Amino acid sequence: MSDPAAQPTLRQLRYLVALADCGSFTRAAGQVGVSQPSFSQAIAQVEDQLGGRVVERGGRAFLTPLGREAVALARRILAEAEGFAALALRHRDGELGGTIRLGVSPTLGPYILPQLVARLHKTHPRLKVYVREGLPDVLAEQLGDGLHDVLLVQLPVDDARFHVERLFREPMFLAMAADDPLRSVAAIRPEHLAGRGLLTMQPAYRMSTQVAALAERGGAQVLRDYEGTSLDAVRQMAGMGMGLALLPELYCRQEIRDDGDVIVRPFVGGRPYRDIGLVWRGGAGPSADLLLLAETLRSIAER
Repeated sequence: MSDPAAQPTLRQLRYLVALADCGSFTRAAGQVGVSQPSFSQAIAQVEDQLGGRVVERGGRAFLTPLGREAVALARRILAEAEGFAALALRHRDGELGGTIRLGVSPTLGPYILPQLVARLHKTHPRLKVYVREGLPDVLAEQLGDGLHDVLLVQLPVDDARFHVERLFREPMFLAMAADDPLRSVAAIRPEHLAGRGLLTMQPAYRMSTQVAALAERGGAQVLRDYEGTSLDAVRQMAGMGMGLALLPELYCRQEIRDDGDVIVRPFVGGRPYRDIGLVWRGGAGPSADLLLLAETLRSIAER
């Protein structure tokens, strides 16, 4: 009597596929390297589990309708099982694959992800990175809900649910119009900002807090009427002479040109910076793909 709860083993499924391919119990048993009685017993067990014959007994072992359906399913299951074994082997050998769902801040992602994706594609072509941008607090909420595997964001992120992997400290530069009086200053000190207006991001971005701290330290004024929604918007306003701007190094490397309408100067005497890190759920653990991501991002930032 068949047991509807019973499940065939992978060995039994291999025997079933071999029988379909060979069309004979004798040849199929020889192909898988077992005696014919043992082979026949395994097929009989499959039939008992299915509750019907999979082959017609006689000269050639023709598949029954039930057998054809069972063989098709067996082939798919065996292919998936082989894929699972291959995945385990690649993982042990350091050949990572799969997809990382990465949430990233728009003040960071466009200026480091192109290099990250290009490098990972070259070194680990089976590993894919699916990117979604968002505001810091929204990203953290989505990480907790399982929408992302990991975040690339400005720190701090204070949430007991998450593990924070610090990556690098990114210096900030002062941006100004090409004809600003501070263009002749080689390095900016806080006192250079006295009485000046500082452009800022909207409060949802952590950089807005840094701008406020810098303004207080240097006696500058935060221009709340001109809060930017992107680093590009802040840079463009600085280029029009609407105020000074605080811009991160990765952005400046990519977007600031020597002959453009915006110039940047470094700080001395307490240089502002932002800390960048990866954040993932505490229960996830430091998997090989996340550690690879961290290592690669650090390498890019150090260039």
